[in-house]
Amino acid sequence: MADPWYINNMHILLRLLLSVLLGGLVGWERERSNHAAGLRTHILVCMGSTLIIMLSIYGFSEFVHEVNIRIDPARLASAVITGVGFLGAGTILFTGKSITGLTTAASIWIVAAVGLAIGAGFYFASIMATILILLTLVVFNKLEQRYIRGSKLHLVTICAISEPGLLESVSELLEGEEITVKRAVVNERSNVPYGELQPPSTLVEISLNVLSKRVIDPLALAARIRKLEKVSSVTID
Repeated sequence: MADPWYINNMHILLRLLLSVLLGGLVGWERERSNHAAGLRTHILVCMGSTLIIMLSIYGFSEFVHEVNIRIDPARLASAVITGVGFLGAGTILFTGKSITGLTTAASIWIVAAVGLAIGAGFYFASIMATILILLTLVVFNKLEQRYIRGSKLHLVTICAISEPGLLESVSELLEGEEITVKRAVVNERSNVPYGELQPPSTLVEISLNVLSKRVIDPLALAARIRKLEKVSSVTID
């Protein structure tokens, strides 16, 4: 294009379609991994960024040659990055034991950057960036899980009838599973049936914050804990 302030309809359509494709590829990976922001979110962020930067560059071309008006195509781009930061913050969750959603928030942020690159006409940069994003999310994630990621924190809640040796039995079972207890909270409460003066038993709730160096199978671990005497329920988060 000879005029840097002009873009035809074909190039507008091409850039919007490319933003849908590249944003959709990243969103598909997030959707497949069952994250909060998935296919549609990433497509909309990428396409919106592309549209805004095209508006910033070409939407005010009629005023370029005015004497008292200065066109700054980067102004709306900086606003996009700031706005997307708030959107990404919505995907970050603090569950009380860990923080999740940081990678998804980062993927939304960088997809917005890809959309800006597409809208500005940096096709090669946007395509290569998308390939590297997918490489980071898919390949590096598997490498991290297998070789790099350290111990993972879990919350184990056990409800049982209090009896001597219960805590020792739980501790021995967890040690056999190579699980380290970092914090334990034990709450007791009496179970008093109506009309009886003395409670026949005392219920205890054991909350354990534990670290495991390997991936825990919640069903298998809960089944083993459930086999302990007097244990009535087990919850693993």
